[in-house]
This record gives sequence, C-alpha cells and structure tokens, in this order.
Amino acid sequence: MKLLRLSTDNVREFKRDRMIKASDGRFTGIFKCGNRTLEFGRKTLIMGILNLTPDSFSDGGRYTNVDAAVDQCARMISEGADCIDIGAESTGPKAVPISVEEELERLMPSLTAIRNRFDIPLSIDTYKSETAAQAISAGADIINDVNGFLVDPNMAKVVADSGAGAILMFNCRTRGDDFPAFEPISRRCVRELTESIETARKAGMSDNMIMTDPGIGFGTTRAQDAELTCSLLSLGMQGKHPVLYAASRKRYARIFAGGDQATEAQLDYATAGLSFTAASVGASIVRVHNVAASRLALNTFDESFYAFANI
Repeated sequence: MKLLRLSTDNVREFKRDRMIKASDGRFTGIFKCGNRTLEFGRKTLIMGILNLTPDSFSDGGRYTNVDAAVDQCARMISEGADCIDIGAESTGPKAVPISVEEELERLMPSLTAIRNRFDIPLSIDTYKSETAAQAISAGADIINDVNGFLVDPNMAKVVADSGAGAILMFNCRTRGDDFPAFEPISRRCVRELTESIETARKAGMSDNMIMTDPGIGFGTTRAQDAELTCSLLSLGMQGKHPVLYAASRKRYARIFAGGDQATEAQLDYATAGLSFTAASVGASIVRVHNVAASRLALNTFDESFYAFANI
C-alpha cells in the first residue's frame, strides 16, 4: 500500500484551511463572564444542567437537597462539564410560576455551597432581575434568561452592570402569534435574537459576553425545532456570539428515542446524537443533563472538526 507523504508546506496549508473551516461562522476566542472565562474554538463545550426544582419535567425533586446538588455538580464536572447551569424554577409548558422569594429560597443555599467548592463558571437559569442580582452577588457568572432580556425591563442593566455574561434565548411563547403569517421560525428567531442582543449592547454588554440560544421546545413544533437546529450557524450573527443548543430530554429528543415511552437512558442517547448534530451545524456549546453521554459523542466530532486546527 502506497502511503501519501505530505511536505511541510502541504501540512501547513491543510492546517490553515482546517482552521478557517473550524472558525467559519462560529465564535472563537474568550467568552467573558464576571471573573471567569470560557474558551471557544478548541472543542465543543458542555453546560451541565442542575435543577433544584421539585417539578422539572425530567429530574424534578432529585437535587433539592444541598448535598445532593453539590454531589451532582461534582459528578458533572468529573464527566467533562465546562460550566453548570443552575435552575430553581421550572420553565416547562405546564410549570406554575413562583415568587422571587421562593426561587431564592431554593437557589441560594445550593449556589453558595457550589460556589465555595468549585472554581467553574456557574450560570443561573432565571428570568427575574431580582433573582439575577442576588445570584451574581453570591458568585454566579452567567445569567441564562429564557426571555432574552425582552420581558423584565431591569434584567439587561443588572447583568451588564455586574460584568456577568448572558445567554439570550429566543422564546416562541414570549410574543405568541404576534409575527408575520408564514414567516419561517428561523427568520423570526434571528430577528428576535437581534433585538435581544441590541438590548444587551445598549445596557453596556460587549459581544463576547453574550451567547444565543434558539429555544428548542419553547412554544415550537417539532418541525420548527428541526428548522432551528439546521439554522444554528446563523444564530451566532457571523461569529460574534457562541451558540448554545439545549434539547436535552425534551420532546424533540423523544422523536429519536422512541416516543412518549422512552426511558431516561434512551433520551440521553438521543440527546447525545443531537449534541453531535448541533455541533456539526454550528453550536459551540450544548446544555445537557447527562454530561458523560454527550461528552463521548462530542469527542468524536471534535477530533475530526477541531483537531488539526489545534495542532
């Protein structure tokens, strides 16, 4: 068998071409979030989900105890999580809203314990500026707003003034049917995320402090979820922002896991497949419950996509 021998120039040209492809349309560099950072461009990052809620659709009630929350956080970090997203209020379609006081009562003990033990970026999943402010004071680095700064008028200023990072999600529920008839969901998503980004910028945030999220499952049909998944590269606004993909154990994942009777393990396998798919079409970071499963799938992708760019 004849082996192909590459000259030094051939290798340099190949690596240069691979680096261009690896960064084409994706955010590369440092994402700033408070006193911590996340580096993009060397691998697909993973955000581990930690629900402190009694009623989350997937794992409600498992981590309401501080010790259980800390142990789960440790487990996800050991499995390869690059940051942790902590939520104290369910935002599922059947969830009942709770007060700021109840949200903080659930959140603060675990957040304080986790911050004291782990030096890793911590994101707080909240749409309330009062909760965001107290969480940041307790050591949170990122605010993950499912309303994309478009509902709470104080959220953008709270986050910008603190220096924290932000995840701005497109939420199809926020404005209901108030959009042009027959407008593709991907176009509406870009339009509303552009508005969210402008709100953040006007408050004083720079582009490298903002992530975008297409909002899989938030008032969308499964066909719309598929369209949004295939449109991820456009959501980074020409590489200005990392794109986060969050479909873990949601209805969209159930399509690939066997439907309503799918087990948690089957949903995690499907989520891992979606993580690979999302990375291949533009996601820089995925938000998942089972970190180990998605890390394995993403290692496969990263080795082929980023490897030569990082030599």
